[in-house]
Amino acid sequence: MLLSEFNTAPPEAATAALRPCLDIPRWIADILAARPFPSTEALLAAAATAADPFTSAEVDAALAHHPRIGERHAGTGAEARLSAQEQQSLGAASAETVDALAEGNRVYEEKFGQVFLIRAAGRTKPEILAALLERLENTPEQELPIIHEQLRQIALLRLEGAMSQ
Repeated sequence: MLLSEFNTAPPEAATAALRPCLDIPRWIADILAARPFPSTEALLAAAATAADPFTSAEVDAALAHHPRIGERHAGTGAEARLSAQEQQSLGAASAETVDALAEGNRVYEEKFGQVFLIRAAGRTKPEILAALLERLENTPEQELPIIHEQLRQIALLRLEGAMSQ
């Protein structure tokens, strides 16, 4: 959806365009309330601060839609397509890296109670693994703002792509 279409779309259609980017109703409502946007940059700036800070419940709900890094999203909708596109850059990796990533995902989920989240676009599996291992050293208090920031970065990346179609 082009920005001009988004600006004038009925709320239901505009919501449908935003939901695959980040399915947090308060984030969507904040963006819709700020329409119309003079540019994609203005939309992205508004999205970067919408619903700030996210609540724990909002983050938990949003993370429920994210596959583990290195795994494909099980769905078939827009969010699944976006997730697959974002992880394309991960490409092939050694069996050791793939196994270490799977084990790191397991340990992360055990420690933090949720899926490891990182903006995968433009990163390789070894880079993701290094970030995962580094973040495993965090406490839950240290990790929470990182999760929020990664969630927002993914949403902005998806939103920018959505407005160019």
